[in-house]
Amino acid sequence: MLEEIKRLNALGLHRRCAEGDIARVAGLTLEINRLKKAKDAVICAHVYQTPDIILGVGDLAGDSYKLADDSRKTAAGSIVFCGVHFMAETAKILNPGKKVYVPSANAGCSLSEAVTGADVRRLKAEYPGLPVVTYINTSAEVKAESDCVVTSANAEKILRKLYLKHDRLIFLPDRFMGANLARTLGKTPGMDMILWHGTCIVHEKFSPELVGVYRRKYPGLAVLAHAECPEELIAAADFMGGTGDMLRYIENTNAAAYLLVTECGFGELAALRFPRKNFIAMCRLCPYMKSITLESVLALLKDPAPQEITVPAEIALRAKKAIEKMFELAG
Repeated sequence: MLEEIKRLNALGLHRRCAEGDIARVAGLTLEINRLKKAKDAVICAHVYQTPDIILGVGDLAGDSYKLADDSRKTAAGSIVFCGVHFMAETAKILNPGKKVYVPSANAGCSLSEAVTGADVRRLKAEYPGLPVVTYINTSAEVKAESDCVVTSANAEKILRKLYLKHDRLIFLPDRFMGANLARTLGKTPGMDMILWHGTCIVHEKFSPELVGVYRRKYPGLAVLAHAECPEELIAAADFMGGTGDMLRYIENTNAAAYLLVTECGFGELAALRFPRKNFIAMCRLCPYMKSITLESVLALLKDPAPQEITVPAEIALRAKKAIEKMFELAG
């Protein structure tokens, strides 16, 4: 136990745990790491997870694109996905021979729940011939109705390539991300890019007025906003991108302070990775992501059956084509 506490302290977790809590965390991480080895499991941890999960037990950490890519390469027999349900579905589609689990039955996603396969089929009937580009924050059924999947990290690159061959396309489900990307590409939302009406419950409520307040309070502030934020917020920011893009921006710049407009877990991770840089809190918790805890990960490893992810073979086959198209176009 003492060695585990030392390991966690060396990772910087002592700064993120309440006084006296590090021993409790160490007891959990020690047992989780023992069990995952015994059960030939790998733990994928999204950047919105808490630092004790990412650093304490995570084997693969990153945004949706990185974790999807990394999951294809793991030799482990099973995958424990500390993220939300659609991410685990993607891992299952890419690894049909492996067992995939999510440590919480409540790890949903407002974007994924905003659109169904039937919705996509109706859109395709209304706009025949238009390619369907789908944000990865969607169900396997929706991906199966799509031509290409994108993430916040590669959407702009892939859309640029698709617009070379198509004048118009359908983008779903996030209307804010779609509108932001359309304007970046010089396209007109609703005309060149047909949008759905989904939004993220974390990013939809950020206020652009607060950005001005923070700028006045912190001269030299760099404002980084996730592409799922409303257009008015993006217009007030210095940089728009996914979490991986934000980390690279932080690494390669030296702003007086950074305002990270996204889920709170990302701010915690950035502060740990760049302890000498100044981060200002403007974040919201994702209740779906935060439904996963060390306790739920441990419970899953002890009894994984209730949380296993399954995808019907026919849907998985069609969805995989759209996901593989993403890897092809992302390069």
